[in-house]
Amino acid sequence: MSFTLSDLGWSSHFAAQHAANPKCVPFRITAVHRDRLIGANINGETPLLTLNHPTGDFAVGDWVLADDQNRVQHLLERRAAGTGAEAQLIAANVDVLFIVSSCNADFNLARLERYLALAHQAGCYPVIVLTKADTCADPDKYSKAAESLAPFLTVLPINALDALDVQQVLSWCSTGQTAALVGSSGVGKTTLVNAMTGLDEATSGIREDDARGRHTTTARALHPMQNGGWLVDTPGMRALRLLDAQDGVDEVFSDILELAQTCRFSDCQHQAEPGCAVQDAISTGSLDTERLERWRKLRREDERNSETVAQSRARDKAFGKMVRSVMQDKKSRKKL
Repeated sequence: MSFTLSDLGWSSHFAAQHAANPKCVPFRITAVHRDRLIGANINGETPLLTLNHPTGDFAVGDWVLADDQNRVQHLLERRAAGTGAEAQLIAANVDVLFIVSSCNADFNLARLERYLALAHQAGCYPVIVLTKADTCADPDKYSKAAESLAPFLTVLPINALDALDVQQVLSWCSTGQTAALVGSSGVGKTTLVNAMTGLDEATSGIREDDARGRHTTTARALHPMQNGGWLVDTPGMRALRLLDAQDGVDEVFSDILELAQTCRFSDCQHQAEPGCAVQDAISTGSLDTERLERWRKLRREDERNSETVAQSRARDKAFGKMVRSVMQDKKSRKKL
């Protein structure tokens, strides 16, 4: 099967970079292996060699320029940050992030908020897809809980084996656009991928006690979807580490930030300070205490993961000094 560059997602953003190296041939990365890349262009898929960079520097969805020996010479600047932190690169140049959960014990608001922060930080449009709605007695309960996370959030409860439901999902990523599919194992990602792409990947069952499954997808790959869009399939992830994602976290919890702006004190910690608008909202029931705690947890995690090596060493050094001071004080008291 052959595609035009436009079909593959080529745009003026990449064309401007190609103009500086017109003798090279553009490829879009469709798979990343340990020793080589697979790239696609108007001539189909081709193995590409990387001489100056490890393959780990590249992500599915990247655009590269190669010479006539199919050796990668340039990695083009990404249109967006991708769908993961630099230390956990998942995909690049993604337009839509399909966040997949299911209408069973896998459903987890904290995990959905984490994925939403990731989407906002990467500049992707988030769409929450709730699978197995056909096996659930009350799928609206899960939909409403997900919709409560942000105004105008797109939430699609579906049966991945129903062609009309799958068309709803496909409609959010049109020809030439790229979507990434993320979610924990056991939520029906592979079934959904098969329906969206026409592939026939194997699926695996889930444990009945916690709705968790085994990882069926083991490598990232870029697949053409049946509507002309592109899909990055990723291994199921049960944990996702945030890095330099403060803006994304703040976007997901914008309701809390808006309340914080009306607190009496600008440095309010939203604990027991007088005039705290956040605590007032909790007392009136308009803000959930658990949501506030989830915001604090993500902010702390992002700050810790994003600190520089120097900052980390300074923090550890200060902690070490504090511990030694406490121990020395204890010894002094025993002598007395």
